[in-house]
Amino acid sequence: MESKFNKVLGMKDILVIAFGAMIGWAWVVSSGDWISTAGTWGAVIAFLIGGIMVLFVGLTYAELTSAMPQCGGEHVFSYKALGPNASFICTWEIILGYASVAAFEAVAFPTVITWIFPNFLVGYMYTVAGFDVYASWVAVAVITAVFMTFINILGAKTAAKIQSVLTFIIAAAGILLLVGSVMHGSMANIEASAFSTETGSGMSVLGAILTIAVMTPFYFVGFDVIPQAAEEVNVPYKKLGSIMLLSIFLAVIFYAGIVFAVGYILPVSQMTGDSLPSADAMRLAFNSDIMAKVLVIGGMSGIITSWNAFIIGGSRAIFSMAESKMLPAFFGKLSEKYNTPVNAILLIGLMSVIAPFFGRKMLVWIVDAGSLAVVIAYFLVSLSFLVLRVKEPEMIRPYKVKGGTFVGVMAVLMSGIFVLLYVVPLPFASSALVWQEWLWFGGWAAVGAGFYAYCNRAYGKKFASHIDVALDSSLM
Repeated sequence: MESKFNKVLGMKDILVIAFGAMIGWAWVVSSGDWISTAGTWGAVIAFLIGGIMVLFVGLTYAELTSAMPQCGGEHVFSYKALGPNASFICTWEIILGYASVAAFEAVAFPTVITWIFPNFLVGYMYTVAGFDVYASWVAVAVITAVFMTFINILGAKTAAKIQSVLTFIIAAAGILLLVGSVMHGSMANIEASAFSTETGSGMSVLGAILTIAVMTPFYFVGFDVIPQAAEEVNVPYKKLGSIMLLSIFLAVIFYAGIVFAVGYILPVSQMTGDSLPSADAMRLAFNSDIMAKVLVIGGMSGIITSWNAFIIGGSRAIFSMAESKMLPAFFGKLSEKYNTPVNAILLIGLMSVIAPFFGRKMLVWIVDAGSLAVVIAYFLVSLSFLVLRVKEPEMIRPYKVKGGTFVGVMAVLMSGIFVLLYVVPLPFASSALVWQEWLWFGGWAAVGAGFYAYCNRAYGKKFASHIDVALDSSLM
């Protein structure tokens, strides 16, 4: 079957979409928490551990995407290898991961505005889980969510152009912080906060590192947006894998670099409270409030790039499930004017519009539930990689990973370990989901089960029917 999408995304487009997806707001607001929990070197090690896991998983994605460059990514891989039931679970879980990030960014954006304009909060509405929700805060979030939705309806190319500009701003802000740390940092700060600095927490150094490491899949999720939009990519299939791996490498370097820079500039005693540690570090490094605001602008750019990318990824995953009759056909509608999955985009946009009304604390629960969903999807994709190496050894693989068995086994083991860290409470690490997060995770599973039952009954033999899109010979 010929693709229904326009091939409008070039090499630069998909690199900035993937990298921008992985660099959100957390590097501005959470760097102090990472260092306070695990220490500067401990947090750097945690991100390297998470990066290694994601890199192994990324290698499996690289091969599978080049072999099956079809809208839906995980949906296609897991269907081919493990069948429709596993494919439904895998895709439904990754949608939760994408939707949770989009919801998180919808809440993060007005939070940034509040930092820049302290008197911004007006029109108190109610309190959710200890967080006060204001009308002005909600209004900014909703307006921005509507704008992001509209941009994505216009097409992936339009979204990619915005992504390129904002990704440049992110990179510039991060580089400036690193330069500032070299000029005005102190090794004494690193030595004072090398490893776990939280006293009385009961965690060992290893436990503290694992506590941060288990969060990293949430920060690295985004490279997998590339396979979601693979039908819209006008890049040789062999290069798709290389670009995906490059985006992961750049994200790992970025996060580790930010942690080091903040720990080098700021004493750990200044990383508490509601401050923005990375912005505070920038201010101290350059002795300038303006430079702090420059970094915050970089963080705001990260919010938009991440938000933008996950609307792209989430909507394509929803579309692919609808195409296979695993979700109602309504979600498989393409815009006649822009050739984009308009109803799927509107669904992700609606989730972003609703999210701010629940406040910030509840969104933390959703994000943690989404993180578990992501590593489950990674586990199933890694397993699909191994199965297809045995099941379809003759499959055309323009980007074929060397040492495939080793890579696949490591990807399965590492993603499986991350799943266990989320599920099993450990005495030496605080990583397992709390009951509120399990409630969100279980609720999402229940909604998925409802769709599964409805579509199975409504579509009969057409349920879980999948048609491969023909490879474009010009991109081989």
